[in-house]
Amino acid sequence: MPAAPSPATPLCDALRDAGEWNPAWDPFYELDPAWTEKFMDMGLAPLRRGVLDAKTVEFIAIAVDASCTHLYAPGVRRHIRKALALGASPQEIAAVLQCVSVLGIHSMSLGAPILLEEIAAARAGAASTRP
Repeated sequence: MPAAPSPATPLCDALRDAGEWNPAWDPFYELDPAWTEKFMDMGLAPLRRGVLDAKTVEFIAIAVDASCTHLYAPGVRRHIRKALALGASPQEIAAVLQCVSVLGIHSMSLGAPILLEEIAAARAGAASTRP
């Protein structure tokens, strides 16, 4: 049976040509280029429609890539470079990083009370009764 022709992926191709392609996207592109193209279209829609200005889009991309749930240093670097090229100040970028840093507060919100409970239990000489 002959292989099906590859679908057109102009957005994915443009991202590659512009040096904006993340190699981590290669596996899902290889599995389903049409889905990947639709995914990229969805992600780029605010910028392409002009709903958000390019600098704001870069700020959001910095926040996403620097977030504790993502931690993608190459993307942070790429988007900081682009934001600076678009006229962002170092103070604006620092503010974005400061805003996104609060995502990690959930680790403290969960862990600190447990730590206090375990310290109290250890001082009382008893094992914690909590799982």
